[in-house]
Amino acid sequence: MPVRDASGEQGRGRGALFGVGELVGRAAELARLDAVLAGLDRPDAPTAVDIAGEPGIGKSRLLGEVCARARKAGFTVLRGRATEYEQHIPFQAFADALADVAPGTLDADPLLAEADAVLHGLRTAQGASGGDGAEFADRHGADHDGATRFGLHRAMAALLSRLGEGGGLVLAVDDLHWADPASRELVDHLIRHPAHSRVLLVVARRGRQTPTSLTATLARGADSGAVLHVALEPLPEQESVLALAADLPPDQAKRLYAASEGNPLYLLSLLHAYRGESPPHPLTAHAGGGPRMSADAAAALGVPSGLASLLLDELTTLTDPQRRVVEAVAALGDHATPAMLAVATDTAAPEVEEHTAALARRDLLRLGPGGRWALRHPLMRALVYENAPAGQRAEVHRRAARELARGGASAAERAHHVEHAFTGWDPEAADVLTEAAAQLASTAPATAAHLLDVVLTRMPDTAEHARRRGELVLARARALGVSGSPRESRELLHTLIGTLEAGGHPELRAEAIAQCAVMERHLGHSPEATALLRRELSRTPGPPPGQAVPLGLALGMSALLTASYPEVRADVARALDAARAHSESTGDATGEAAALALAALGEAYEGRTEDAARYADAARDLADALIDPSLTDLCESLVWLAWAEALLERYADAERHLTRGLDIARRSGQLLVLPHLLTSRALVHLNTCRLPSALESAEEAESIARAVGSGDLLAFTLAIKTLILILARPLGDGSALATGEEAVAAAGGSKGWWAALAWCMLGHAAFLSGDPHRAREAIVSAGGGPELPLLQPSIRPAQLDTLVNAALSTGDLPQAERWAAQAAREADLLGLSGQRAAALRAAATLAEHRGDTDEAVRLLDAVIDEHARHGLPLWEAYALLRAVPLVQRAGQGPRAAVMWQRAHRLATDGGARLLVDLAELVRPQLVAEAPVVPPELADLTARELEVATLIAEGLSNQAIAARLWLSRRTVETHLSAIYRKCGIPSRSALASLMTRTALGKAG
Repeated sequence: MPVRDASGEQGRGRGALFGVGELVGRAAELARLDAVLAGLDRPDAPTAVDIAGEPGIGKSRLLGEVCARARKAGFTVLRGRATEYEQHIPFQAFADALADVAPGTLDADPLLAEADAVLHGLRTAQGASGGDGAEFADRHGADHDGATRFGLHRAMAALLSRLGEGGGLVLAVDDLHWADPASRELVDHLIRHPAHSRVLLVVARRGRQTPTSLTATLARGADSGAVLHVALEPLPEQESVLALAADLPPDQAKRLYAASEGNPLYLLSLLHAYRGESPPHPLTAHAGGGPRMSADAAAALGVPSGLASLLLDELTTLTDPQRRVVEAVAALGDHATPAMLAVATDTAAPEVEEHTAALARRDLLRLGPGGRWALRHPLMRALVYENAPAGQRAEVHRRAARELARGGASAAERAHHVEHAFTGWDPEAADVLTEAAAQLASTAPATAAHLLDVVLTRMPDTAEHARRRGELVLARARALGVSGSPRESRELLHTLIGTLEAGGHPELRAEAIAQCAVMERHLGHSPEATALLRRELSRTPGPPPGQAVPLGLALGMSALLTASYPEVRADVARALDAARAHSESTGDATGEAAALALAALGEAYEGRTEDAARYADAARDLADALIDPSLTDLCESLVWLAWAEALLERYADAERHLTRGLDIARRSGQLLVLPHLLTSRALVHLNTCRLPSALESAEEAESIARAVGSGDLLAFTLAIKTLILILARPLGDGSALATGEEAVAAAGGSKGWWAALAWCMLGHAAFLSGDPHRAREAIVSAGGGPELPLLQPSIRPAQLDTLVNAALSTGDLPQAERWAAQAAREADLLGLSGQRAAALRAAATLAEHRGDTDEAVRLLDAVIDEHARHGLPLWEAYALLRAVPLVQRAGQGPRAAVMWQRAHRLATDGGARLLVDLAELVRPQLVAEAPVVPPELADLTARELEVATLIAEGLSNQAIAARLWLSRRTVETHLSAIYRKCGIPSRSALASLMTRTALGKAG
């Protein structure tokens, strides 16, 4: 991949100014970094490096050295920098890094072109789409999730994987502590879901200025081994003096070193001043006629006051026009082109060229990519910006915003400058920032919330603006909730609701209450949400007609999460009646579809299968007849319907509605419903034995839940992930147990559906890990006692099956018998195939324990038949493997071999590694050993070998994905692994290798 040589970029630090060639005092750090680069192919190698230290300590210099060594080793190197005054420009740090890709390279590959649109085209693409992101999503397709920030994360990871093919890739991001929220989220994603080729992320940051969430991300990565943490300490005195001050009298060199406290930037500045025959002034006083920086002001920037004064002294000899250019460069950031500098300083272009040339000779300015000027070091930019007159700064931003508007820039692109020029109430500026917030709401909601806050802070608090203020507060609360700040969102909504209580704007109040209930639910406060909704619904007069249905449905969902749905069944019925009346009078059936879907989910949860099926049928018929725009505002209804269908074991219907719901949610930027849709899809794919895609959906849901900041939601997603990991990971793997423990920790003291599910999944993982006592305790605790009265009725037989096994493992036969009998009774009442099979498995376990092999085989045959008839290959394979040793023991060796072969094939095809390992443990003697794999393909997994075979048959990635029930992205990941393991560069080379291998076998 061709890239521009970034070795001369402006962020190298001041060392280059003084001709310092070697990196002083960092031999140990370089040795560790060299080892990471050399060992990147190892499975346990870190995929990210975190360089941390105080300002001026040499982070950028070390980062540059790593980049240079990586380039010499054959890596592609991309280097970007976050900047202090652009912290609300989404993905700014990564857009800067991608600028090093040679022009035209991205256009040659659709994936690269998409990532370019993500990073460089966010503002223009969204501006063109009118702010909702729909056009951008349509253009790139729902499969790439272009309209949501988490889809962008996956697109970026795929891009890095592509760039890393061949020699590998080093992506270096400097000054990460200043990264915008979207870039920080992307770092979190890349650490938890690293690229699938030789890709190393290297970041540099100031530890004390790093946001807490980013610090936690890096710390978690270091704990897991994914991140190598490199803390830079002060330079050693002897090495520093010998390398940098050997020409000075020893006592003077030591004094300067002591004054610098081992900080290389400070030391070099002191040496520069000393050698320039202008000995440094006392470090606590200011000398000369230049701008002075107080100790407090310097501390706010994270630098010693003496260093700040030394750097500012360089400005004292500048002419006034040169100083204005320097200050404009500091304000403009990435927009500091010669043309923009001419506009911002009201100076003729030839004069600007003359001034920038003079400033470059003094090494105050450096020319970067795209002809943009920048100050030589971020510290210098911060000092210049903060010391420039406030009015002059605002005027530079104002002129830049006007010039961008004249050039057709979107509101989002102008927002940074409009914000900094917004010193008093300005309706036009407020409109620009509001429009920008709408454009960024789905991809950078934290930035959207910030821009709305800027408007609200300056908006007059008068009756004239009351309605508009309420609308903007509501929009900001939504953005905060989506961006992972549900507490702040809830507090804002509480304030708004209190303001609206006095009267007026009842529709706005009802909308705020519905939104507040969502935040309460996400914070694990479903009882509070229920109380809030009940109070609003009991008002006289009642809520506006347009809000009665959504408020009633929100009440039903809150009760469902607290396992108290029977208490609101009548409320949901009233909401359904109101929705039907509205549908009959207006022809709009979206509310009725939503009410039916929620009723279906509530009854399915409670185990009232016939009622749930009736509601689900009606909801399905209505939802299928609605066009997608009609469902956009009630996308959650598809969540409820799909979950109801999954609980009713209607997996084909559930997947169809999930696919549609995901498409709508992503195109319309409805982030909060995505985890629910994804976890439901993960469960469907689990039960239909598609473990890789199930895990992929669960991990995406987990990523969103972490970003949203909801403990309950995270517990829910991790609970589903735990179940998937149990089956997708090999025997002895501890990841499922660890994930289950994290799910329970995330649930905290919550009670209800999601917390109980987390405890049950922890119980299953504990049993598999060999701890039946802990398994029993976890599930019984979740259920509120031995009979599990508080546990979700529709899944109780499956939990009782695990309890039967745990009881027998601990020698408690009487309790095992009671639980098996309860499972049989409840499964009969439910009438669900999967739960009936679970009860039969429990009975078979008891029969085997008693030594009644024939009865155990009979019961397991019934289980196998249930699963085969209802299309549940995962559980069919599990039951087959349970039956194999019993059938063999009964003297039916040939039948056992046939059962084993089917189970092994189902497990292998579905990626159920646990069952594959179990199959090897129970392999009957009559099963022939598998054929020897040719040495060229020996390192490939079974799934990779299957993909390689289909490539040789000429199938496309999409066709392979359809054949194997995988996502296209998963197929691409397998291909990258195949190329690496087989040492081949392309698809055609793989097809050729497979053909030669096949011919060799035939010969």
